[in-house]
Amino acid sequence: MNFTKLKVEPKGTDIVLAIAAMLLPLTSACSVETTAPAVRTCTSFYAASAAPVLVNRKLTADTRPLCFRAFALLHSGATRTPLYVAEHLTRASVKAAQALNTRDNRFHPEPELSETERAELVDYRGSGFDRGHMAPSGDMGDPQDDYESFSLANMVPQNGPLNRNGWADLEGYVRDLTTKLGETYVVTGPAFIGGSLKRLNGRVLVPSHVWKAIYVPGQGAGAWIVSNDRSAEWEVVSISTLAARTGIDPFPQLDAAAKAKVPAFPVFD
Repeated sequence: MNFTKLKVEPKGTDIVLAIAAMLLPLTSACSVETTAPAVRTCTSFYAASAAPVLVNRKLTADTRPLCFRAFALLHSGATRTPLYVAEHLTRASVKAAQALNTRDNRFHPEPELSETERAELVDYRGSGFDRGHMAPSGDMGDPQDDYESFSLANMVPQNGPLNRNGWADLEGYVRDLTTKLGETYVVTGPAFIGGSLKRLNGRVLVPSHVWKAIYVPGQGAGAWIVSNDRSAEWEVVSISTLAARTGIDPFPQLDAAAKAKVPAFPVFD
């Protein structure tokens, strides 16, 4: 992977979650799972069992929470996409995902959603956009979990080169980080910024950006946000900046000081 430094927030606010911290053990009181669970409750995907908060009230219309075996999400019937998708990755779950040799690849509309609020396969057909996973197939260590990750409720219209290159690198980096540190809480989603957004088939809203936030207990939190277009302009930002720009606070349990710190993540080009 080729990492380059992009624009970040002011210097002097780096947190412990730097490259060197990848070699440190976890200091959190949270226990690390040694085996992948067969079934989890929805709250287990959220840090401190606290679901992300929609700080922009405009996003709350026609929302519905969905709980899958390996991730949880909040779906919007207005955008026909998830607003966020939450995962709790552990060293064991990453190992299980690496051992899963066959991926499902059967994209499908979500049966738990009505036809009026969900995306359909035809919406993406010929659009020029990928069906971009928010909880990636590569995080799934069980065939049923992998099938569920191909629900359109877990997808956003994503620029193809971004989805297959820098975004895929980011997903792999988060798995590597999890293996080194033991566990991560990951929240991923689209951002709808600006007044010239378009819809696929007049139905599925195309995000202007996509983002991924991570929290490592005992280490810190931060996020990446990238423009969902050919330019693929990446930024590393604090949780507070992410919340201000996207309208979603992925880790409401963190105090203001922790949310204001900017991590020294490697950045993908």
